[in-house]
Amino acid sequence: MEIREEKAAIIGIFIKDFNAISKVNGILHDFAGDIIGRIGIPCREKDLHVISIILSTTPERISALSGKLGRIEGVTAKAMQANL
Repeated sequence: MEIREEKAAIIGIFIKDFNAISKVNGILHDFAGDIIGRIGIPCREKDLHVISIILSTTPERISALSGKLGRIEGVTAKAMQANL
């Protein structure tokens, strides 16, 4: 039996390019099984959209999600992890 290390994580996402929102949502959909919660706040007057994602998954999945989001032009994503 394989022991799977699991962590809790929060990924903060800042979206400056409105056209990137559909790409972000597509990636989040691909990781839907790992996501516990999501909070989105549009700051239209500042041309900024903020999303916080709460996850419970492996460190590799957390890094993969954060990395995919961060490679989208106009998007910044950072993750914090804690042991469960």
